[in-house]
Amino acid sequence: MADRISDRIGAIKESATLAITSKAKALKAAGEPVIGFGAGEPDFPTPPDIVEAAIAACVDPANHKYTPAAGLPDLREAVATKTMRDSGFGIEAANVIITNGGKQAVANAFAVLLDPGDEVLVPTPYWTTYPEAIALAGGVTVPVLTTVEAGFRATVEQLEAARTERTKVLLFVSPSNPTGAIYTREEIEVIGRWAVEHNLWVVTDEIYEHLVYGDNEHHSMPVLVPELADRCVVLNGVAKTYAMTGWRVGWLIGPTDVVKAASNLQSHVTSNVNNVAQRAALAAVSGSLDAVAEMRDAFDRRRKTMYTLLSGIDGVEIAEPQGAFYAYPSFEAILGRNIKGHQIDSTLDLAAALLEDVKVAIVPGEAFGAGGAARLSFALGDDDLGEGVGRIVDFLA
Repeated sequence: MADRISDRIGAIKESATLAITSKAKALKAAGEPVIGFGAGEPDFPTPPDIVEAAIAACVDPANHKYTPAAGLPDLREAVATKTMRDSGFGIEAANVIITNGGKQAVANAFAVLLDPGDEVLVPTPYWTTYPEAIALAGGVTVPVLTTVEAGFRATVEQLEAARTERTKVLLFVSPSNPTGAIYTREEIEVIGRWAVEHNLWVVTDEIYEHLVYGDNEHHSMPVLVPELADRCVVLNGVAKTYAMTGWRVGWLIGPTDVVKAASNLQSHVTSNVNNVAQRAALAAVSGSLDAVAEMRDAFDRRRKTMYTLLSGIDGVEIAEPQGAFYAYPSFEAILGRNIKGHQIDSTLDLAAALLEDVKVAIVPGEAFGAGGAARLSFALGDDDLGEGVGRIVDFLA
């Protein structure tokens, strides 16, 4: 029966973050007092003006028909304008393709750039979707392991050590999911110049560009290293910034030949993105960032709370999150212990025990290519955050 499913698709692993979130929601629906730290989505509703734009779009007959596979022309133009406003990267509408969420942007990028056997350098821990999209495109993920001591930032020396004659792409993510790490301006410039020197492509995911805290800053690599622009693909979307995860609108920015190829692919896979969602995204990227600032302030408050609580747990090591809305504490010091009848030899064991005993859902580091740590989202209410971490403290006591 194994040959009923192709090897290529059969090798795909279910998204660990979605699986854990789904299980937590099912337990909660069954009456269990579950607190979920798994979901990578804001707990805020989409801002009202964006919703109103979607309502208006529903009654416009123009949105009831097929539209260009690469996206509504107005939205592509608005994304180009927004990109210049937010990062200083000057592009044209022709450099933009609108995708069904950030995940399709990721899949399109690797499908367009990779041939079988091409290697992609992926700083690790990584978001769970990246290796699957790379594999589906025939590529090979080459993990570049980062550590909590180094702030989960890869050095150019590590990247060079991992580079081979098969290396074609560097995947670069700042702010990072799952660690919340942000690279400095100087680090980005050095890595960008290294990529240019070795004629590599860079795929840079900027989905968390507005979720930056304290004195940290987001910098776009093709802005700091302009000579890279012709071999750089920028991924982004409305999901995290505007609390629009369910609307499924992302985009890919790249050289016109890359965008054309991605558009050809998308025309056969999905055609255009839902028109009503595109109209909502147009309102989002064209509008004020005031609501974004309010959400960021709330995330910042929760970030500080979570960092304080987790760093106070004996045996837990944590780097203070600089961006996104995740903490990534290391539980290495408690592995090998038996805790309340549970043998904890991995963070998979820890996640299972926490969900069973204290009804707290976390995502184990194995899902991100590096065991021993776990991802906890702080995009949830203040009361649940405090209660949830408190349960973890009680379990580990």
